[in-house]
Amino acid sequence: MPALDSRLDVRLPGRLKNLIQEAAELNGQSMSDFVISTLSQTARRVVHQERLTVLSDRDRDIFLKLLDADAKPNQALRRAAKWYTKHYARVEH
Repeated sequence: MPALDSRLDVRLPGRLKNLIQEAAELNGQSMSDFVISTLSQTARRVVHQERLTVLSDRDRDIFLKLLDADAKPNQALRRAAKWYTKHYARVEH
């Protein structure tokens, strides 16, 4: 079990606090456990949705076809790679 080393303090209307308390009790949880589980589920869902890329069938087929192609880098890509190496590549000694 991870260490409980952080706090989250929120101010909310009393009616909302009472509603959350009732929901926690109906769920057989302490208020803290209910709030933590509900917030973490929602946070995971939001982050997942923001990171998820959904392609249409047509776009998926195009993407897979490009991955399978034996295309060589064009001049623009070679220039970009050279520029990146010049500005960001670290030299290991």
